[in-house]
Amino acid sequence: MIKYKLITSALIVFFFGIAANYAQTAQSYQISSPDKATQLEFKIDNNGNLNYRVNYGRAAVINWSELGLQPEQAIAKEITITGSSKAKHSEKFKWHFGENEFVENNYNEISLFCSSKLLKFTLLARVFNGSVAFKYLVPGQDGINDLIIKQELTSFNFTGPYQIYQYHHESVFTPLKIDSLNTTCDFPATLTNGKLFISVGEAQNENYTKAELGKGSLPNSLAVVFARDKEVKFTGAFETPWRTLSFSNTAIGLHQFSDLFLRLSPPAKAEIPPSIQPGKLIRAQLTTQDGLDCIDLAKSLNFKYIMYDAGWYGPERAVSSDPRVPIDKIDMPEVIRYGKENGIGVILYVNYVGLQNHLDTILPLYKKWDIAGMKFGFIDGFSQKGLTWLSTAIKKVNDYGLVLNIHDNYKPTGLSRTYPALLSQEGIRGDENSPDAFHNTVLPFTRFLAGAADFTFCFPNPANSFSKNIKVSKAQQLALTVVYFSPLQAIFWYGKPKDYTNTEEIEFFKYVPAVWDETHYLKGEIGQNISVARRSGTTWFIGNAAGFEDWNDTIKLDFLKAGKKYTATVFEDKNNTIAKRVLSVKKGDAFLIDVQAKGGQALMITEEK
Repeated sequence: MIKYKLITSALIVFFFGIAANYAQTAQSYQISSPDKATQLEFKIDNNGNLNYRVNYGRAAVINWSELGLQPEQAIAKEITITGSSKAKHSEKFKWHFGENEFVENNYNEISLFCSSKLLKFTLLARVFNGSVAFKYLVPGQDGINDLIIKQELTSFNFTGPYQIYQYHHESVFTPLKIDSLNTTCDFPATLTNGKLFISVGEAQNENYTKAELGKGSLPNSLAVVFARDKEVKFTGAFETPWRTLSFSNTAIGLHQFSDLFLRLSPPAKAEIPPSIQPGKLIRAQLTTQDGLDCIDLAKSLNFKYIMYDAGWYGPERAVSSDPRVPIDKIDMPEVIRYGKENGIGVILYVNYVGLQNHLDTILPLYKKWDIAGMKFGFIDGFSQKGLTWLSTAIKKVNDYGLVLNIHDNYKPTGLSRTYPALLSQEGIRGDENSPDAFHNTVLPFTRFLAGAADFTFCFPNPANSFSKNIKVSKAQQLALTVVYFSPLQAIFWYGKPKDYTNTEEIEFFKYVPAVWDETHYLKGEIGQNISVARRSGTTWFIGNAAGFEDWNDTIKLDFLKAGKKYTATVFEDKNNTIAKRVLSVKKGDAFLIDVQAKGGQALMITEEK
């Protein structure tokens, strides 16, 4: 059994009351990060609005900005703070499906007990080193069964002009000044003024709407908007998702907060079953033979899964299609049997139509078939109704011990910590949508700050170059499997297994893992280049990728162990193929990055015996 283990935990809580008649004075409530470098402050302004501001590194980064919820039934003003509490938290937990073996979760916390004419709520805030997070906890309201929230008042008033990398789940990125933002931007959103880098994110969205960021009412400001629903509705008590702000003086420094959403989500309630395993997969064509051939290729490359995608049970959007009955071209029991014999699991895709109609019957059925996992397709990741259904469905899949991948418009908010079966999700413009080198080198600083993403790699073979889908070099494709994180990594998305006779070019896929023990972002700038080093056991992997310009630089191998000798195998571009060279390296060596525009390098560094 894989055991979830809390390594260290300390919780110190103390309470103090603040008299209500002082709540609307200049009284402020302050809390700092454990290292004192990040400060969060709250107050009630003269109009009865709840406000906050943030200092980072002794400088203001968020000016006074409004907080709160706007109910349909009343004006969300005249707020009083009737009391508060503070807590300190320190823990280190092991995480089997991440970029690092252990996650440190240290923060100071404050709760503000707030009341307006109608609405009582608690503002819960946590301050980490370099990050702040806050959410609204709303108890049941006296005399009100259903509470309708028309607007979340959360805003972000920046201290000056910033550029935002605007995007929506599977779109391209558009860098623009926030005052020029005429649409909305998904979480996590990355901003910079050239000196400071900020990520605005969301965690633990289980039954809310897909909120987004829009232009605020003041210059240089953003605000949370309901882009899909006109309102959110709750019966009884509820909690909103966390809103987060993370700060770094470098672009690569933002990566240290990529596990923040895990830290803000509660742990799993039970031990993780051994059936939940990370791994790489191959997508099979819709025949028995192709499934068997994919299993052979998967075994030869140390992959864990094959997957039957849309169409294996008929037209995916047809109500008449039954995800309990495979099409005649697929002998599912035979494919599953052969996969088990060779240590390869089978994952099955089910469209939202089939999920809504059959989820409760296919879960025990797939378990009986010995299916390894599921992929959800075209779910509603936008509305409160859709996200509430989805969180329930994730829990059900998790309870059955099946791995889960969610595709299309869904992005992670840390629920994988609560439901570890959720290994990955799309919510990204991957190789299906022909991303270019600029896009590829923006992703590590934006979408990947929210967590894992299934990029659906379309690596070429002698029969098909996939030139429509791939706009970068072969070596960059290899490198991105290190740079991009996903515990369930789809490598050959469109390719047929028999076509992959280019064994030397795809050799790197045999070794690169899907999860990691240690990760370092070494160098990089948004949209220009990226270098990432990751360790699995005693072996290190490095991915270097360039944007639209050549990249000539060096990286220090300071992460290697002192006194050890290592062999570095470098996979790189040469005459439209993959060239391989071997060299000896040690801790402190400088490795030369020599990558042409749209190109890459992939390294595997092993200890010499």
